[in-house]
Amino acid sequence: MTPTLVRQHLPHAGATPRVDLCARARDWSEIQERMLVPLYEAVYERLDVGTGTRLLGLGCGSGLALVLAASRGAAVTGVESSAPERLDLARQRLLPEAWGTRARVGTRLIDGSPRDTSDAGAPPYTLVTAFEPIGCLAGDSEGLGEALAAAVPLAGRGAPVVLAGWGPPERCATSSVLRVATKLADPLRSTGSWRPALRDDLEEVAQRAGLRPDGSGRVACPFGYADVDSAVRGLLSTGLFDAAISATDQAQVDKEVTEALHPHQRQDGTVWMPNVFRYLIARVP
Repeated sequence: MTPTLVRQHLPHAGATPRVDLCARARDWSEIQERMLVPLYEAVYERLDVGTGTRLLGLGCGSGLALVLAASRGAAVTGVESSAPERLDLARQRLLPEAWGTRARVGTRLIDGSPRDTSDAGAPPYTLVTAFEPIGCLAGDSEGLGEALAAAVPLAGRGAPVVLAGWGPPERCATSSVLRVATKLADPLRSTGSWRPALRDDLEEVAQRAGLRPDGSGRVACPFGYADVDSAVRGLLSTGLFDAAISATDQAQVDKEVTEALHPHQRQDGTVWMPNVFRYLIARVP
């Protein structure tokens, strides 16, 4: 069946690209999402996630981080408000109708706001995660701030809230490829294109949300792909090139991203880019 092409609404001016959102969601879940597994695992290990953990995942996407937490015994709730196609894939991974057995205990997936998870009879969440890396798009922290404002009242006092972001550009090989997005989307830079991560991005978000920083860490998350085509599809699935596509066109972005990937291609055709991601643990007052 030929997938339906729809227009994606982006937070900036200019022509909106035609994007196959279902294909993009599959590229995210099948290619790109696994690149962040070391980040998820490092956080869960540090916070001893397991039986007794009630986790609220903001921007849960296609649910891989929730699967890993549930496999440790956590009761997980995922919220996704901007990518329903990814949430559909999360349901296939986590809910019983997809594979004919019982649901993982306590699993809920919500298309909407954290407020939609509120249940007067339920205990507070013991952990809130926001694993979608911020600090790459102008204005991306504002959306996270709104989600945190809705989520923090649902967590217990002292509960950890985990924020994630890209590490220093000089330690992220993928930065050289992401700069293509800035170059092509220059007229739109103030409203949606990629920018280098700043040192205090996470702390500033935590401060605005009234959270108390309580530790941080850095995790190596190399991006590895079977070939250049997979790398292009994976990187575009992040949404970091949407403003560039709006400013130029899909073919131009594909061409320039492919060229930028050549220095990272190995003799066997695979693509390998070492990266460092950062996380901040903040506490609910």
